[in-house]
Amino acid sequence: MTTGQKSSDRLIKKYPNRRLYDTQTSSYITLSDVKQLVLDNETFAVVDAKTNEDLTRSILLQIILEEESNGTPMFSSDALSQIIRYYGHAMQGMMGSYLEKNIQAFIEIQNKLAESSKGFIEGKPFSPEMWTQFMNVQGPMMQGMMSNYIEQSKNMFLQMQEQMQNQTKNMFGVFPFVQPADKKEGEEK
Repeated sequence: MTTGQKSSDRLIKKYPNRRLYDTQTSSYITLSDVKQLVLDNETFAVVDAKTNEDLTRSILLQIILEEESNGTPMFSSDALSQIIRYYGHAMQGMMGSYLEKNIQAFIEIQNKLAESSKGFIEGKPFSPEMWTQFMNVQGPMMQGMMSNYIEQSKNMFLQMQEQMQNQTKNMFGVFPFVQPADKKEGEEK
């Protein structure tokens, strides 16, 4: 069992032939089945059958790739390019945390809307079809709210970046760095 895996997690083993085996149901499953586990909020881990290496993120990324390739993608090419640019960047960890917190905030907003809408339909949660109808009516308002939230988040991020730059200037300002002298004309560069 891998370090991040709890004993109560559903264990799925990936074999060299690329097949996925669900140990709970003792049957082979597909990526579509794994996607359904995600949609059903099931806790699971995917591990390599030979090495026990945790492959959960890799499988989830495969599902996202399939979803992005079919239908209406969630990420534009520009957004994906921007994300790629942060890999290896000093701010990579902060960017991941920023994205995760914004997704969590979005989920919380959706959950609050679902909770407040329960009274309208006899205490039952919204179905995907009902969400579609709701968003057709409330979509522009929701987009406005999300735009405001994103703008506030962006401003906070820029303020934090400015504070970090000022702290860095103050910290390095006390060191007696010597500026390199400009080379005179005629000297090789």
